[in-house]
Amino acid sequence: MRILPEDQLLAIELAKYDQKIILEALHNCIAHQDYHRNGRIIVTEYPDRLVLENEGSFFEGVPEDYISGHKTPRRYRNPFLAQAMAELSMIDTMGYGIHEMYAGQRRRFFPLPDYDLSDADVVQMTIHGKIVDATFSRMLIQKTDLSLEEVLALDRVQKHLPVDAKADYIHTRGQDDVFYTKLIMDYLNKYRSATRQDINKLLWRKLSDALDDEQKETKIGNLITSMRRSGKIKNSGSRRTPNWEIAE
Repeated sequence: MRILPEDQLLAIELAKYDQKIILEALHNCIAHQDYHRNGRIIVTEYPDRLVLENEGSFFEGVPEDYISGHKTPRRYRNPFLAQAMAELSMIDTMGYGIHEMYAGQRRRFFPLPDYDLSDADVVQMTIHGKIVDATFSRMLIQKTDLSLEEVLALDRVQKHLPVDAKADYIHTRGQDDVFYTKLIMDYLNKYRSATRQDINKLLWRKLSDALDDEQKETKIGNLITSMRRSGKIKNSGSRRTPNWEIAE
């Protein structure tokens, strides 16, 4: 996979998957499988993702408890198997495994893993092997100081998933102007031009929920003005009906 950072000439080349992340996910399936159900661990490869499934409910909490790397499980469904795998360095008994998978995808600028627990008797995990939104990946390249919780919230936004309580503050706060500028520039690179209505449609749902409609209009107007004054974009239309393009 190739990612072209903003304002750079050389693309960053990355493997579609990271072997360590795949093994961590597979070993978790083996360690936490409910073997009383006589089921199978299933790994399905799609063109853009890997989906791993194991029998049994998620044991000891929920996946979100372990993303930060601060929770240690008190019990294991298969304690002797887990201990044996830990002694072979196949799994980590301190609860860092899920954290490392999320942090690993973040370091690779890829979408974060997804857990699906909609079936109470199955744990399903997806590892993405394709960029969902190039703006998200470029944001991770540019802003290395984002916390994992912030990256998780942005990841849910790019996937059009509901923003949960832990990530809601990100959606309320909104993103900085660098993020919005990248969205507009990516749009113009792809479609060559944009009307004010196009830009409104692009940004409206990504702006802070704390802003009312009038404040969102003002925010977008100020952003366009700033980009014009900095020489990033130009108006090829009229003052009444502007048509924005990337400045030469």
